[in-house]
Amino acid sequence: MRLRTGANMAATLRYGSLLRVATCWLALSKALGDGIIPAPVRERLSLATAESNGCEYCLSAHTFLAAKIAKLDTEEIERARHADSSDPHTAARLALSDAIARGHGTTDEITLKSARAAGVTDAEIAEVVGNLALNILTNYFNNLADTDTDTDTDNEYPPVRPHAHS
Repeated sequence: MRLRTGANMAATLRYGSLLRVATCWLALSKALGDGIIPAPVRERLSLATAESNGCEYCLSAHTFLAAKIAKLDTEEIERARHADSSDPHTAARLALSDAIARGHGTTDEITLKSARAAGVTDAEIAEVVGNLALNILTNYFNNLADTDTDTDTDNEYPPVRPHAHS
């Protein structure tokens, strides 16, 4: 099902009542962009969530942004898609986000203790949840809209397909 044929996310959100969703998306994105979790970690969080949700458009966009803007190497991008990182503090934030997503908003005490033991603060936990909410919004929106990722359309990012999940 397409909300608007051949559109990227920003183009799709320009129409009618979808502007309300765009306003929320932009406000939350800006608020988190001004937060304590740095952009390269936010890109990793976006990659992990897009992979988990099978969102090809978001995976394509965040792979491009992770490489070109956040300057992550190919290995670190691939690790992020599996909710992992070579940096232990970042890996803990990714694991926490992944656990919360898979638990539909909950996680066990062991996961929280593990994150805190790796140096994740309460403020970071709050921002992990905020980033997860933002990423789920965009993943679900783009999955439902079936946003184009074909390079022969107006898509601005090279397509990246989610890994097969069992």
